[in-house]
Amino acid sequence: MSLFEQAKKYIAGGVNSPVRAFSAVGGDPVFFKRAKGAWLYTEDGQKMIDYVGSWGSMILGHAHADVVKAVTNAAQNGLSFGAPTVAETLLAQKVCEFIPSIERIRMVNSGTEATMSAIRLARGFTGRDKIIKFAGCYHGHSDSLLVKAGSGALTLGVPNSPGVPNGLAKHTITIDFNDTATMERVFSKFGTQIACVIVEPIAGNMNMILPESGFLENLRSQCDQHAAILIFDEVMTGFRVAKGGAQEIFDIRPDLTTLGKIIGGGMPAAAFGGRADIMASIAPDGPVYQAGTLSGNPLAMAAGLATLQALESPGFYSSLGERTRQLADGLAELAHSAGVPLAVEAIGGMFGFVFSPDGPIRRFTQVAMADTDMFRQFFHGMLKANIYFAPSAFEAGFLSDAHGDEEITETLLQAKHVFATLRS
Repeated sequence: MSLFEQAKKYIAGGVNSPVRAFSAVGGDPVFFKRAKGAWLYTEDGQKMIDYVGSWGSMILGHAHADVVKAVTNAAQNGLSFGAPTVAETLLAQKVCEFIPSIERIRMVNSGTEATMSAIRLARGFTGRDKIIKFAGCYHGHSDSLLVKAGSGALTLGVPNSPGVPNGLAKHTITIDFNDTATMERVFSKFGTQIACVIVEPIAGNMNMILPESGFLENLRSQCDQHAAILIFDEVMTGFRVAKGGAQEIFDIRPDLTTLGKIIGGGMPAAAFGGRADIMASIAPDGPVYQAGTLSGNPLAMAAGLATLQALESPGFYSSLGERTRQLADGLAELAHSAGVPLAVEAIGGMFGFVFSPDGPIRRFTQVAMADTDMFRQFFHGMLKANIYFAPSAFEAGFLSDAHGDEEITETLLQAKHVFATLRS
């Protein structure tokens, strides 16, 4: 019996998060035993170059010595207290230093908790119910966010999953990422009812899509005009594309920010934070309730603090960005030489590629029309060559500080062979 078949006897779907099941690419998922630096080691003895990085968390690489030491030291003092620790304050201080728009912060355990809590806070602060989200942006699996667009551009949402009540979904308005004109019409019609807009400033869950010029600026302007809260979901981009996240790159100050992945250094941790007056509405200071027994877990705080401290090394982001661009440009050049239609993007330590001649990719509709069968062929070809990309055509990729010339050269060599075999 395979490891996956054995897992399915006890775990729903055989996995604890759906994309791990390889449903989008076929075949059985790979079971990993350990990891070090830029490399993963499987249960059956294979060694693979990793471009998933625990979905962006491992910016320093796996089992980084300083992070492991920090977690080990923290564990010696106990695994959880459910009470305040100095480590929480130290990490909170560091995050506020990195991201000036965050004046106050609240630690939670997952990106879903962070976005769910930020939306509740925005609704409580404004006294409004409706929210705006964008097709293709993923903000976790809370009910308000598992909603697709209605039948027209100005209609309200309908549930995207069984178990989401229609009564809740009707308060969610979904429009296309980078569609400024429709966003303005939505605000014109519903402006006094909109509590918040939540957006990935760089979309990372429909592959990697950059905002068009003026899109985020217009969001900021519309929220200001209609007294709505602008939430940047930087669970993926926070500390990944720049020290201060995407908001540093685009020089836009959101009202609230959600963070995850890197903030925990590989441990389960996330956070939401922003303007002090808004955060004052969270209990115990205010009436908006949010709580969590394991929030601010001392091991997670230790890992996160050690990670953020390492990111302060001079030249860290310029070096990471150069290597990411080296990989992205190499993939684009090899695909072009092989006659394979590939649109490639890269920024900071994050990259994406879509099998489509329709580049640059800026809309969810473009991503939806991509050649997913060609991606499947590419994924399995690279997997066979011991290069591990995300098992979905709709996920971004990530480099770490541990990825060097050896890993990138080997990846491009194998990609050259695989591109030559692709057939549409």
